[in-house]
Amino acid sequence: MAASFDTAALRYDETFTGSVIGKLQRQYVYRHLSALLKESAFQKILEINCGTGEDAFWLAKQNLEVVATDVSPAMIAVAQSKGKLDNLRFQKADINELSADFKNQQFDLILSNFGGLNCLSEIQLELFFKNASQLLTENGKLALVIMPRNTLWERFYFLAKARFKSISRRKKGSLIVNVDGESVITYYYNPKEAIGFADYYFRFKTVHPIGLFVPPSYLESFFKDKPRLVAFLNALELQVQRHKKLSKYADHYLIVFEKR
Repeated sequence: MAASFDTAALRYDETFTGSVIGKLQRQYVYRHLSALLKESAFQKILEINCGTGEDAFWLAKQNLEVVATDVSPAMIAVAQSKGKLDNLRFQKADINELSADFKNQQFDLILSNFGGLNCLSEIQLELFFKNASQLLTENGKLALVIMPRNTLWERFYFLAKARFKSISRRKKGSLIVNVDGESVITYYYNPKEAIGFADYYFRFKTVHPIGLFVPPSYLESFFKDKPRLVAFLNALELQVQRHKKLSKYADHYLIVFEKR
C-alpha cells in the first residue's frame, strides 16, 4: 500500500475511535458481527488494517484467537500499548502480500473494518479476494466494511457548502483524501462492484448500511455537542440496518461473503 498511515496513527483514536460518530458506527458493525459469530463456529480470525486495535481487542474478548495486522508500524505500536491478551497477536502486514505473510495458515474469518479496502485499486481488490480465499478454511467468511460511491451525507455536505463540483466526487474513480495529516489515494466501491470482484472466489451472503443517518466522522465537530440530535439520528439508523438496498447510500456498508 502506498500510504503508511504512521502519521494518522498519532491522532486516529482522537479523531475517530473515541469520537461520538466513530463509537456509534462501530456499534453497528459489532451488532452485525455478533450475529455472524453466533451463527458460525469461528475460532481463528485474521483482521487486516487493524489500526489502533479497537476491533482486535473486541474480537479477542469474544474468546477467539485473533491475528491483527496493519501496514503501519505506528498503528501496531499504538495497538500494542493498549494491553496484552494471550489470544491476540499484532503483526505488521500489507494487504497486498497476505498470501506470503501467512503462507500455510488458515483462518475462519477475515475482517476489514472502516474502509481499509478503499485503499486498493480495482486490480488490487481483485487480488485481495483471490488471496483471501486461499487463507480461509472451508466455508470461511469475509466481513468487510467499505465506503461506497453514493454516500448521501457527502452530497448534502457539499451542497450546503456550495461546493457543487465535489458533490459527486466519489464517482470519479479515485481521490486523494486527507487522513489525519496524511494524503491517501482512496477508491470507492458500491456493493454490486464488490460482489463482482469477489464472485469467482466467494458467495455473497448479506450487506448492511453503516452510517446512513449517522454522519461521516468529518462532521464530528458539528454533532458532538448535540446529543439529542445524535440520539435521534441513531434511532433512525437502527431502523434501517436491515434495509440492504440502502447500503450504497451510507457512509460505509458491511458486506459478508462466504468462500466457494
